Amino acid sequence: MSRAPLPGPRAHRAPLSEQDCDLDAFRALVGQRTDPAAYPRAAAVERNVPLYDAGELRDDPGTAAELVHALADGPGIVLLRRAFPDPAVVDRVTAVFDALISEQRASGTAAAGDHFAAPGANDRVWNALEKAALRDPEAFAAYYANDALALVARAWLGPGYQVTSQVNVVNPGGAAQSAHRDYHLGFLSGEAAAAYPAHVHRLSPVLTLQGAVAHCDMPVESGPTMYLPHSQKYEPGYLAWHLPKFRACFEAHHVQLPLARGDAVFFNPALFHAAGANRSADVRRTANLLQISSAFGRSMESVDRQAVVEAVYPVLLRRKAEGVGERWLEQVVAASAEGYPFPTNLDRDPPVDGLAPPSQADVVRRALREEWTPQALRAELRAGRARRESR
Repeated sequence: MSRAPLPGPRAHRAPLSEQDCDLDAFRALVGQRTDPAAYPRAAAVERNVPLYDAGELRDDPGTAAELVHALADGPGIVLLRRAFPDPAVVDRVTAVFDALISEQRASGTAAAGDHFAAPGANDRVWNALEKAALRDPEAFAAYYANDALALVARAWLGPGYQVTSQVNVVNPGGAAQSAHRDYHLGFLSGEAAAAYPAHVHRLSPVLTLQGAVAHCDMPVESGPTMYLPHSQKYEPGYLAWHLPKFRACFEAHHVQLPLARGDAVFFNPALFHAAGANRSADVRRTANLLQISSAFGRSMESVDRQAVVEAVYPVLLRRKAEGVGERWLEQVVAASAEGYPFPTNLDRDPPVDGLAPPSQADVVRRALREEWTPQALRAELRAGRARRESR
């Protein structure tokens, strides 16, 4: 991704901080205009966003290169009209989503935690990919055989990608989300994101592709997602989006485009964005949110980290009682416990404060702080593992 590097060698070595968040530089970046000449395959550029007719796109290296340029070095977003050209395919999957939501409401689980919105504000179906496949595999297959989805995913991530899906329904009167970036670093607090070096901030966006498929017509008054084109190129953005002055800039300069049922938007996860407020009287704005991950986002070996933690924890307790330093304890925890809370089952293990649930390492740190017994830690770790299972 092209961006103005921070001056000198600190750009490659020192961590980013809020002091690097220069609002004037950000305004200059998002004030750029998208050049239509850079996107010859696009039918048009509207409000800085290239619009493509999905049926006209060819699956060839030139198309892939153009899409990557748009997502990385251009506005960070592309809109594909008629990405799902058969309304019946979309409607059948919508019926599956509606049935899942009805079941959630009947079971009292409809108000589970949400990312970047108050719990209960929307109808949200976590892990809709698996739930849809199990409920109606024929509908699932027809839907995910989609050429446009595969074209953009391969262009950005290469082969071997993994698809996940969450359904988000914003009902009439539903409030807008706050501006944010997405997974991975976008789901961390500013303090947690600042602990990662600058090169990881540059890496995070290329590990994931975000997408949204419209499952109904979405006029602007229904609140389709708000985007700030070119904002994905702002290197300290995983820190900046937490700051009120940058959120105010987003509110002043974001764009929204109406969508028709079957349209799809794909965007760089570092793009500043937020679901809009639904000011319509009768549109249940329904989107299938796609999060498509790189094949490389996993470790080389399978490790039963719970078994490792259970074996090591008595040692940690004893060494703490002997007065060993906090740094020593933390480094053993880092080597033994799972430090990242994902993947998980967000129905049973909802995000805390709209971001992420506690990781296994967080549980071990708490156990050490509160001096739990090994039996108490074992019980909590096993309960946590059960919460993370998909079913």
